[in-house]
Amino acid sequence: MKPIKILWLRWCRHLLKTSLVALLLVSLSVSLSGAGWNWEPANSVLIAALAQGNAITDPYAILRYSLPIDNQAVRQLQDAIEDISNHLRGKRWGPIEKDVKVAAKILSSKESDLLASVPDDRKPRAEAAIAQMKEDISQLQDAVKAQDKNQVWSKRRELLAQIGKLEELMVQGFPFEVPAKYANLPQLKGRATVEMETTKGLLTIVVDGYSAPVNGGNFVDLVNRGFYDGLPFMSLEDDFVVQTGDPPGPEAGFIDPKTKQYRAIPLEVLVKGEKEPIYGITLEDAGIYLPNLALPFNAYGAVALARPSDDPNGGSSQFFFFKFDNELTPPGFNLMDGRYSVFGYVVEGKEVLEQLTDKDKIIAAKVVDGLDNLVQPQAS
Repeated sequence: MKPIKILWLRWCRHLLKTSLVALLLVSLSVSLSGAGWNWEPANSVLIAALAQGNAITDPYAILRYSLPIDNQAVRQLQDAIEDISNHLRGKRWGPIEKDVKVAAKILSSKESDLLASVPDDRKPRAEAAIAQMKEDISQLQDAVKAQDKNQVWSKRRELLAQIGKLEELMVQGFPFEVPAKYANLPQLKGRATVEMETTKGLLTIVVDGYSAPVNGGNFVDLVNRGFYDGLPFMSLEDDFVVQTGDPPGPEAGFIDPKTKQYRAIPLEVLVKGEKEPIYGITLEDAGIYLPNLALPFNAYGAVALARPSDDPNGGSSQFFFFKFDNELTPPGFNLMDGRYSVFGYVVEGKEVLEQLTDKDKIIAAKVVDGLDNLVQPQAS
């Protein structure tokens, strides 16, 4: 067995335990020495130490925002309902009431705008979703008036589920062309849901091919082959990563039975506002800092491709679940983003993920939805 060790994460976490003054001195000394060192992470660590802001940590919210749609009304509606969580824990009922009023106004006065992005053959389903949202928003208003925290949580969740359905109905086709050099790899042209049974319980993973078609396609293809069934989780020194996917034998990844070659998967990161992902290079090496990514590491249970520290294109079958870590994921800037490819999130089973150790294994994994979005390489 040859597990890919994520050494960079350990080094970076260790460095973050130093003081801000030490970081400033390190950054200054490296920049002034001119001694041939290429210690770029010092600059990003300094940026991280100074960055401020809020991060979305709900995987469902990240997945909703990453859908490739352009409809201002539905995004305003989603923003208003998502924002309720920022105030509900502190029981700030004034801002909550304002959010609900904004959402109710959009549903009552901008229905045509909400439907404008939906193809005609899907409009009946979109209209049904909007009708359900109007009922839910009325009940949410009553819950806010009664200051019933539990009911507000419940109705907010139901509304966001309907908003997600509406947004999915707006998606038309695939948003970009994957570079031809990756045509030899399976690609996920949409989303898929994977259920992974472990010795501690069940994990449900949503794989987002809209943002990571090559990494997502590789994972879904391997799940569908039964590649991960029976594989153990690996022992790592730090508790913020749970890794698996190392097959028995000397190989560190998947050997394609057709080509007899190691299937190498590139780093693939989509920056919001860009037409397609950046491939084969870390964002730091590309000179991109403080990125706003479609699939960030903000959420507990982000699923990402493991790779050798010195090879952005050396990943294959090994992947890891990222446990939210305040040192590596400070608000406003995430040291993980742009260095590893996130291709999905654990949306159910957080309590299972928390318990997994190197004594556990994957019993079986299967694709329960979205397998029709998997596109296999075309025969040459």
